Amino acid sequence: MTKVCIGVYNRDVNSAANIVRSKKGNVSMPELSRFYNIVVKMIYSDDGQHHKPHFHVYYAEYEASVGIDGELLAGSIPVKQLKLVQAWAAIHEDELYQAWNNAVRNIPFGKIEPLR
Repeated sequence: MTKVCIGVYNRDVNSAANIVRSKKGNVSMPELSRFYNIVVKMIYSDDGQHHKPHFHVYYAEYEASVGIDGELLAGSIPVKQLKLVQAWAAIHEDELYQAWNNAVRNIPFGKIEPLR
């Protein structure tokens, strides 16, 4: 069976501008949620590249940056998983904006309930 993917291929999800490193050189990207083998993370101080509130999604070999409004900003992800992520983001929009506001100020944020 062929997987249908949707993606934005002209941007690199892992570009140097998109990765924030701690003083020890580790990437500071706490996990927000995990559901259906999809991992959602948010990087501290990550407002430079996409200029809009977003989070990072990892599924199998796919990586993508997704706006809190559900827009695919960079990378690629299968359509089915993108729709799951968009549904989760719609349900948890207020919590995502709160996490974003904390993250851009380097303030820790909590986990968000997974999609059930």
